[in-house]
Amino acid sequence: MSEAPHLQHTALSLAASGVPVLPLRRGKVPFGNCPACADNACGGRPNMKTPGPCHCPGVCHAWAAATTDTAVLTSPAWTDAWRRAVAVAYHPGGAGLTVVDLDNADAITWARTALPTTRTVATTRGEHWIYRGTMPSHNAVRPGVDIKSAMAYARYLGPGIGPMAELPEAVRALAVKEPSRVRPAAHAAVVPAGFGGAECPHRTPAYLARGIAMAEQRIIEASSAVHATVYRTFLAVLSRHGRCGCLTDAHVSRLFTAAHAKGESLRHCSDAWNNALTTLGL
Repeated sequence: MSEAPHLQHTALSLAASGVPVLPLRRGKVPFGNCPACADNACGGRPNMKTPGPCHCPGVCHAWAAATTDTAVLTSPAWTDAWRRAVAVAYHPGGAGLTVVDLDNADAITWARTALPTTRTVATTRGEHWIYRGTMPSHNAVRPGVDIKSAMAYARYLGPGIGPMAELPEAVRALAVKEPSRVRPAAHAAVVPAGFGGAECPHRTPAYLARGIAMAEQRIIEASSAVHATVYRTFLAVLSRHGRCGCLTDAHVSRLFTAAHAKGESLRHCSDAWNNALTTLGL
């Protein structure tokens, strides 16, 4: 309770400098959607490419709730959220930034030899290296290294030390990965066995986007049995979208990002995904 004024003051200060912010609740994760936005009934801010509040008054849709609007940040719904919050987060991409999240000492040692020096912020287990420039966000680009920029959030842990460098190609190159195991097939437009005989509905972008957004929200809103929820969600996504070749690395990355935000390790995410693939025979 006593943290609320301090967190809200920090958020307002960041917003004044053009950094979109949002509160994090216990577990250092975003607040769950309000009833009007449950299951993305309102359309789903996570599908948007710019930050900003939902049309509802609540703090909904994770990173997409981040805002610089002081009227929103001090509104009754948000003030109540700050009262229950444990930390301030921000949307790096919305501020024109990219955060290289180094999660352990080995990752920091690697960065010091592989990446240009830039502004550094100490974290609980490692460091955030902050660059000027944006790019797609990716988790686990190498052991202990995540990239947080567009469509992601990072915890605010202070202004950091040192000048901020421009986003280098060395960081962008980290996001270039091998294709995922879910590969498009030559007959991707045909509905696989078990889904009927009509044209594959997943080729409609809105259908697939809604399915992925709902899966993200299911993981984000899990209040218990997170391991089981992640596995069941992965299984549901793959059973519905895994056989026709519609899933891309970007879709899988969004699901892993949601699971990671709930405290799941990369290893558990990968194990859960592979177990789901095996269960379905993919």
